[in-house]
Amino acid sequence: MKKITLIGPIVFIILWAIISKLNIIDSFFLSNPVETFETLFLLIKSGEIIPDIIATLSRTLKAFIIAAIIGVPLGLFLGESDKIYESFEFVIDFFRSTPATALFPLFLLVFGIDDSSKIAVAAFGASLIIIFSTAYGVMNAKKSRILAAKIMGANKWQRFKHVIFWESLPETVIGLRHAISMSLIIIIVTEMFIGTNVGLGHRIIDSQYIYSIDSMYAAIIVTGILGYLLNYSLLFLERMYVHWAGK
Repeated sequence: MKKITLIGPIVFIILWAIISKLNIIDSFFLSNPVETFETLFLLIKSGEIIPDIIATLSRTLKAFIIAAIIGVPLGLFLGESDKIYESFEFVIDFFRSTPATALFPLFLLVFGIDDSSKIAVAAFGASLIIIFSTAYGVMNAKKSRILAAKIMGANKWQRFKHVIFWESLPETVIGLRHAISMSLIIIIVTEMFIGTNVGLGHRIIDSQYIYSIDSMYAAIIVTGILGYLLNYSLLFLERMYVHWAGK
């Protein structure tokens, strides 16, 4: 990690400490960073928060994998033909513009209140992002390279396999990065409000109910770190395997 990337977090913590010290926001609602990080250290040391991290991470990855398995092939298929994409454009944009959380009741009716409903609604929201990004990548593949492949005698499948797929990959990876963040967000929200006894979302809302503000902020920090690591892992893979993007 570059040293410059630490500037933002350090400035944030300093501002947090100043706001807390000057009591700009009542300490009942905003704990100071020292107490919060002490609580976080104790939660990690005791292992109390570890099951929550594992549960949230597991649900997020399951939702993301399902979304990728559904979203990438559908995006490739829809993006290959302007007519096909235009036929489904309204449906895609409609659901993409509708907050996945608004569909909680429907998913609860279909999947029940166990993990299935949490994973399903997160996978649904994430898959729409992947479908759109992948289709966009296919539709915006460089025409000159496609034409060159056609001139060299490549048939439609060969053009798709050797040119269009690789041209769409940068946009697909961007979609995957957004999708994994969306998966985590939806999972956290569902853990707050749909029956569960373990998970970071459950810990956040449970701490808020009992006014354990330090524990609530500690869980929020862990959630942010988890989201950053998930996003950075895909960014790392993107830099390794899609380093040629834009060249």
